[in-house]
Amino acid sequence: MEESQAPVVLLHGVGLDRSMWDALIADGALWLAGREVMALDLPGHGGQPHLRTPTTLAKMADDVARRLPPRAHLVGFSLGALIAQELAARAPERILSLVCVSSVCDRTEAEADAVGRRLRTARGDFAASAEAAVERWFPETDRVAPHLVEQVREVLLSNDRESYLHAYQVFATGDRDAANALPLITAPTLAVTGSDDPGSTPEMTLRLGRLVPGARTLVVDGARHMLPLEQPEQLARLIAEFADEAERKMHHASTD
Repeated sequence: MEESQAPVVLLHGVGLDRSMWDALIADGALWLAGREVMALDLPGHGGQPHLRTPTTLAKMADDVARRLPPRAHLVGFSLGALIAQELAARAPERILSLVCVSSVCDRTEAEADAVGRRLRTARGDFAASAEAAVERWFPETDRVAPHLVEQVREVLLSNDRESYLHAYQVFATGDRDAANALPLITAPTLAVTGSDDPGSTPEMTLRLGRLVPGARTLVVDGARHMLPLEQPEQLARLIAEFADEAERKMHHASTD
């Protein structure tokens, strides 16, 4: 496979599934034209087998790695970003570029306590936890079409509870493991988040940028956590342009 034909692979966040990328693929079709775009379900999500035992970031990355093309541009959102970081550090020959969307990074003690409380809420009252997530992601109804918000709610509530809790445990604690891997990443890397994201904050994106050699960071003004739904066309453009740039650099390096 020539690098110019390398697909873009999209990894969603905890409790969601590959359908969260539908708007980005549709609205960003002009920018992504000519590329194969693959949206994968994470372990325990969507069409993948349920998780019946505790798992780890490394195990989730192993599962995704078996379903990746030989070489790809990898885009991860939230938990998907942590898995993408693990893959980029472990298999640099397979990852041509890395885009981390709304990624947590090396949480402080206060940030770890906050996500720990959300995990405990999910264990005690899953439905209330799902509704709180929707309200946190979409506090203003004019940012995202109501039918898309309802689709996210339905996907969250349809989760297998045990699978969700095992995956959320990884999301709540795996950022420390991911942070240890970040300095090993050699793929061109872009970290992007919304200026108003209360969980995957701009400061986390800056941390990620400091830990990955040569990484770029971008904070989208006025956006919150769900960038693939709030700004699908803009995010698709960023992904496509970043992949194009990475391929041009590889081509120039190979011809020098």
